[in-house]
Amino acid sequence: MHILTFEEICKRGFAQDKRVFIRADLNVPLNEQGEITEDTRVRASVPAIEMALNAGAAVMLTSHLGRPTEGEFKPEDSLAPVAKRLSELLGRPVPLVSHWVDGGFQVRPGEVVLLENCRLNKGEKKNDDALAQKMAKLADIFVHDAFGTAHRAEASTFGIAKYTSVACAGPLLAAEIDAVNRALAEPRRPLVAIVAGSKVSTKLTILQSLADKVDGLIVGGGIANTFMLAAGLPIGKSLAEPDLVADARKVMDKMKARGAEVPIPEDVVVAKAFSPTAQATVKEAKDVAADDLILDIGPRTAAKLAEKLKAAGTIVWNGPVGVFEFDAFSKGTETLARAIAESPGFSIAGGGDTLAAIAKYGIADKIGYISTGGGAFLEVLEGKTLPAFDILQQRARMPLS
Repeated sequence: MHILTFEEICKRGFAQDKRVFIRADLNVPLNEQGEITEDTRVRASVPAIEMALNAGAAVMLTSHLGRPTEGEFKPEDSLAPVAKRLSELLGRPVPLVSHWVDGGFQVRPGEVVLLENCRLNKGEKKNDDALAQKMAKLADIFVHDAFGTAHRAEASTFGIAKYTSVACAGPLLAAEIDAVNRALAEPRRPLVAIVAGSKVSTKLTILQSLADKVDGLIVGGGIANTFMLAAGLPIGKSLAEPDLVADARKVMDKMKARGAEVPIPEDVVVAKAFSPTAQATVKEAKDVAADDLILDIGPRTAAKLAEKLKAAGTIVWNGPVGVFEFDAFSKGTETLARAIAESPGFSIAGGGDTLAAIAKYGIADKIGYISTGGGAFLEVLEGKTLPAFDILQQRARMPLS
């Protein structure tokens, strides 16, 4: 995948005195007082901004925040708290500009402004062409640095990229592209994927896509229960989708035909109720009772899977394999998480629950790459070409002027 990067632009001196429009992901959580409660995304936006400022550019950036109604401003939809935090992080004023689509504001080389919530603009989510052209007139260089929105074709993520003189990937997006290519396009073998979650239906296309690529496909959660049914094992009253058993079998057969495998749990941890205080019991997979709930993989299964992960050349991780929020049912996820941390192979992890597990076990510094985009990460695993990647690849073929 060839995409022009903002780093290349800056190294060539092309950003000097240019107007740079950065689409960042500043969608941070706010409390009732309108204060940022977790600023990871704001801090992650700083490298692109500083890269542009150091290159002598006039910098403007924008982002969505929450789910505002287009054309209807409400104080809770404002990026004002983000502007304040950016000012602190950059050590310089970051003015917030409202009603910016038609211009009328000034930003000089060496300065940065934050443009108010882009999803307040009518036509943003539908990728209105007229809106995209107006945005493009504000800038010489468009920098997409928001992987979390890369799967959406919106005016500020896709449309604008068609019309600016130059469109490129910021450092965050470039790193995501590199990590995805390393994990899926050019993986070191064996390639092992963990796909877990409550329903096969939500990740069926991912499972089908990975079945063509990976050497080992570890399933967990409710997904594993459906695969256990497909393998002829009892699951009691556990969460599963019996109507998708045939689809699960197809994935297993496809893997087997390639000499790959979907390891089915040999032992599991069950309880009679879904509760953090429920008594946890380890059972052979074949001995699950009719009133049992499977809430985790068993220790023998976890140990065998951990060995596969430690021997992997590349690991893709999406989802915990058990109810890791409850300590009694967290051992399987913890065992696999620590095995990934110890593995010499390259690992890429994504998804909200996965990131929560990484944080719980304190292994963030031992994961090769942690993806910031939930929906975008899943669509990449499905084998889809994301709109942002598509337009940036098209624009990469256009020479700089």
